[in-house]
Amino acid sequence: MMSKQYIRIVLGGVFLLSLLCFSSCKHGEGEYHNIIDKIEAESVDYHGVSVSSEDFLKDLNTVEVVEGEHTFLIPERIGEIRSFACTECHTKPLSDMSSEEQKKAHWDINLVHAASGTMNCATCHNGNDMDNLKSLTGLSVNFNLSHQLCSQCHAPQFEDWKGGAHGKSVSGWAPPRVSMTCVNCHNPHKPGFDARWPARFNLQKEKERE
Repeated sequence: MMSKQYIRIVLGGVFLLSLLCFSSCKHGEGEYHNIIDKIEAESVDYHGVSVSSEDFLKDLNTVEVVEGEHTFLIPERIGEIRSFACTECHTKPLSDMSSEEQKKAHWDINLVHAASGTMNCATCHNGNDMDNLKSLTGLSVNFNLSHQLCSQCHAPQFEDWKGGAHGKSVSGWAPPRVSMTCVNCHNPHKPGFDARWPARFNLQKEKERE
């Protein structure tokens, strides 16, 4: 049988916990446990409407992707490729379309992505299925999901991109999240950025260094 002193201690503890809860949970008065509670509470009805970045996305076609625990939107790619579908021109196998007498179709593409012995056009393109990309294992990959190809060799950057730490975001901080893909910032045939002067180059400092 519990002693009266033990019961008093237990009841006292319950009373203190209740007091702490009621004194700290003052959401109605603008006080919160942490910043996440504050954002979630005040985002529900911000200036009469729910906070959203949808107004910034009116002219942007997007595709929803699910990568691990992350679900977000990316810009639709196929609609931006002027020469898609590839089969509009590639009506025959590549071997039948090759000719020294004809001008090379993709004469302006110079692949500067990896050593020529490591990577060539056939690394990402399938001559038997030109309307889709090809993974290293031969799987068909939709042009809208080209980031799946990049992730095969650039795993650290891909992990950062999924969480939002690499690359650029479209719209603001509020949902829905829309992230630029690899090819929105990098030319897949020449992904490295050329060296260039800063947008606001200090000419005076350059003169002082001479």
